[in-house]
Amino acid sequence: MSQKPQIFDRVVEHSIRVRYSETDRMGVVYHTNYIVWFEIGRTEFCRAAGIPYRQMEEEGILIPVTGVDCTYRRPARYDDGVTIRTRMGEVGSRGLTFFYELVGEDGKLLAEGSTRHIFTDLTTKPIRIPENIRTRFAEFVGAEIS
Repeated sequence: MSQKPQIFDRVVEHSIRVRYSETDRMGVVYHTNYIVWFEIGRTEFCRAAGIPYRQMEEEGILIPVTGVDCTYRRPARYDDGVTIRTRMGEVGSRGLTFFYELVGEDGKLLAEGSTRHIFTDLTTKPIRIPENIRTRFAEFVGAEIS
């Protein structure tokens, strides 16, 4: 039996509207766009926590994706409103995981998933999560992050 992953309660929501270019010939959002929307959610989560991606990169810190999981529940279509709900969880010494829910205007779940990340320097050498970033994330989610 697998253990349920740790996911912090703090959620950041960001709304988007499906653009025509994000759909396929059937008028359904093309599957890779859900992963792009995960990135939007992650970026907004970091910004809300006071750790914008740009600032991390200026400080010589990168957090590349090392894994992605996405389960599609129902299709989104052109001009639909979509809310991206992002939570953080599973913080280790060198990486962390973000969890996502994509929800339609009707409140129904469209897709859910996660992305795993590792912290690196600008040469992509893995590094420990800088203490100032760990502290900001901990304060933002309102929990101790070991």
